[in-house]
Amino acid sequence: MASSTPVYIVSATRTPVGQFLGSLSSLSATQLGAHAIKHAIQRAGVQPEAVEEVIFGNVLSAGLGQNPARQCALGAGIPNSVVCTTVNKVCASATKAIILGAQTIMTGGADIVVAGGTESMSNAPHYLPNMRTGAKFGNQSLVDAVLKDGLTDAYEDQHMGMAAEACAAEHGFDREAQDDYCIRSYKKAQYAQESGWFGEEIAPIEVSGGRGKPNITIDKDDEP
Repeated sequence: MASSTPVYIVSATRTPVGQFLGSLSSLSATQLGAHAIKHAIQRAGVQPEAVEEVIFGNVLSAGLGQNPARQCALGAGIPNSVVCTTVNKVCASATKAIILGAQTIMTGGADIVVAGGTESMSNAPHYLPNMRTGAKFGNQSLVDAVLKDGLTDAYEDQHMGMAAEACAAEHGFDREAQDDYCIRSYKKAQYAQESGWFGEEIAPIEVSGGRGKPNITIDKDDEP
C-alpha cells in the first residue's frame, strides 16, 4: 500500500459554548461557524485564499439556508471558489468532518482543509407541518426542530434520553454512579475554566448589549 500524505492540525479554535437561549443566542449557527473559521486560519497564519476545501458539520440546518458550510466559509473571508460540504451525522458531524478533511489531504485531494462544526439550538425553528395543503379542520401543532431533527430517534420515535437510559441499563450504570460522574465532570470543567485552561482555544466574540448599550465581548463558556 502506498504511503499517504501526513496530516497535521495546525490550529484549533472555537467560540465560547453558550447555554440554550443564553449569551450567544442572538447569533446564528453560520455566524458562529464563520467566527471560528476566521480565527482558526488567522492563528495558523493561513491566508483565506490558500484554503482548498471546507468541511463543516451541522445538524439543525432548518432555516439556515443552503449549505451552511459555504456560508461559514464566505463569512470567514474564504473565496466562493472553494469547495464546501456540510455533514449531518447528528452528534458526530464535526468529528466526521475532521476525518473527511484528513482523508482528503492523505489522498492528495488538497493541502489545506478547514474542518469542524457549528450549531445553534437556540435558533432552531418550529415547523408548521401540512401548511402547504392547509389546515382543513381542528388544531394545528408546531413541531420543535430541536426535538424532531436533533434529539428524537427517527425510527423508534424515542427521545435521546431514552437511549441513554437503555444504555445505562445494558451496562449496569445505576443512577448514583451516573450522578457522581456528572458532578465530577462539572467540577473538572469549573476548575479548568477558573484556571484559564480554555483561554487559548476560545475566540472571543461580540454580541449586542441591547439598545443604546455597548457591545459585550463573550470570552468564556456560559457553563458550568
